[in-house]
Amino acid sequence: MATVAQPLRIAIDVDGGDHGAAVTLPAAAQFLARRPDAHLVLVGTEASLASAVKIIPVSVAGRVSHVIATEVVGMDESPALSLKNKKNSSLRLALNAVKDGQAAACVSAGNTGALMATARFVLKTLPGIDRPAIASLLPTHKGHGKEGDGGVLMLDLGANVDCTPEHLRQFAIMGAALSSALTDKPRPTVALLNIGEEEIKGNDIVKEAAELIRATDLNFIGNVEGTDVFRGTADVVVCDGFVGNVALKASEGIVKLMAQMLREEFARTPLTKAVAALAYPILKRFKARIDPSQHNGATLLGLRGIVIKSHGGTDAFGFSNAIERAYNEIRHDLIAELTERVAAMNTTAPAAAVSAS
Repeated sequence: MATVAQPLRIAIDVDGGDHGAAVTLPAAAQFLARRPDAHLVLVGTEASLASAVKIIPVSVAGRVSHVIATEVVGMDESPALSLKNKKNSSLRLALNAVKDGQAAACVSAGNTGALMATARFVLKTLPGIDRPAIASLLPTHKGHGKEGDGGVLMLDLGANVDCTPEHLRQFAIMGAALSSALTDKPRPTVALLNIGEEEIKGNDIVKEAAELIRATDLNFIGNVEGTDVFRGTADVVVCDGFVGNVALKASEGIVKLMAQMLREEFARTPLTKAVAALAYPILKRFKARIDPSQHNGATLLGLRGIVIKSHGGTDAFGFSNAIERAYNEIRHDLIAELTERVAAMNTTAPAAAVSAS
């Protein structure tokens, strides 16, 4: 992988998300403290940036620059209307910083639809890519979902609810490139999420997608079921955005249910409370392994620039991990890697696949 030599500059949508600057600025300070080679471009309203002086330590303030925005995109705003009417929003100006070369990546906890629509308009898609996809590393039995430790990369997680077989082929190519960058595996295994492992299972779109992916030089292992995702059966799991988002939200719900049930059972009697105290170190480690903020940050994959979507309700620790995701993708020169891989795949792809829409 190529290593980027210039200072790593990342644009931060300060006002995006449920909590805005109250989370993004402390996260920026945490990130700068552990990454002395990074520079952050903070994009926000005057009021938000004024508080940055109090939150960002003087020791790292020299690696921070400000861009003033006059608008903020609400979490419930229409993506189309925000794209049309809020050209001076913190979200839009952070993406403009990537387009103009002021930053190599953008991180936002803002409105997902608005971020995707605006990013696609401002940055455009890579050659050979029809639609960007949302991709994220999730924890598995083999790892915690952090860079380099064996998490599973899953895409699409909600950007494209209706996909053609060719779109799924493109997701597989992009997912393999991102997995290589984040985990340093030269040939990550790729699988399609399906209702069964057998080739005869699934709808026509998934069956045709399997044939297209099999025709590439990806390390394709076929179909996997939902139970395989968190086992680490494959390094990359591909699906359309409808299926991916449902699977992701269902898994998040199960984690919350398990945590609530554990709290209730340990609080049931004086004896169980005593057992909970003894088990506290184990429970703490368990919580750390499943804590969403540990692996916060999804990549909007397929754009001509690095864009990371943070969970809107995350805390400062979680948002700093999203910035870390951007840092690693810049460091591995992800856009060049993706461009090269997509071009190589398309030169050898069946004519029907390349012409599909």
